[in-house]
Amino acid sequence: MSLPAAKGARRWNPRELAGVLDHTLLAAGATTADIQRLCDEAREHGFAAVCVNGVHVPLCAARLAGSAVKVSAVVGFPLGANDPRAKSHEARLALESGAREIDMVLQIGALRAGERELVLRDIESVVGTARAERALVKVILETGLLSRDEIVSACRLAEEAGAGFVKTSTGFGPRGASREDVELMRSCVGTRLGIKAAGGIRTASFARELLAAGATRLGCSASVALVRAAETEHLGEAET
Repeated sequence: MSLPAAKGARRWNPRELAGVLDHTLLAAGATTADIQRLCDEAREHGFAAVCVNGVHVPLCAARLAGSAVKVSAVVGFPLGANDPRAKSHEARLALESGAREIDMVLQIGALRAGERELVLRDIESVVGTARAERALVKVILETGLLSRDEIVSACRLAEEAGAGFVKTSTGFGPRGASREDVELMRSCVGTRLGIKAAGGIRTASFARELLAAGATRLGCSASVALVRAAETEHLGEAET
């Protein structure tokens, strides 16, 4: 049976869906073999990127050399409660090791306290480092900890700081992405920034729902299962 499409959603063929997926492995216990497998799956399916902890960036960069798959490193992960100088240094090390994208967690507590200048400086510290390497920065908001007004504020600060994307969640917070989060974020940033939805994306139907809501990238560990489900659906449609 084919998977139901979200209302108003376009039909993403398997290759298109793969092209917006960040294949993610951020578990503390991830081994070298696990990371190698992640990279091999990303290359095989044509995922947009692999998203890993900084310690794994050199391995991923070497493993994916010659492919179109980007290496994305998390910074200030998963709490965001780091000195901006530490985040900048962490980003620099990742970029020097081969990362081309940075997924940084903003200063969540500072945002909730209304400390706008600290949040802005925090994001700018990473954006400035990445800009020198022409790398993309995605700012993780951890929407499950924020009110609607705080999400709006975070989006505006990320845009002001020069980030390329805003991202919903770390996957380690109280909840993952929701359609409502993505719609709110899209209403804030318009078409000026990308939106990455992450956390709890385990079915192709939910992936399509988030894309229909305005997401332009999806981060998940179930990427292979999503593409295989899309392939099954695509095959079923071709046979009808």
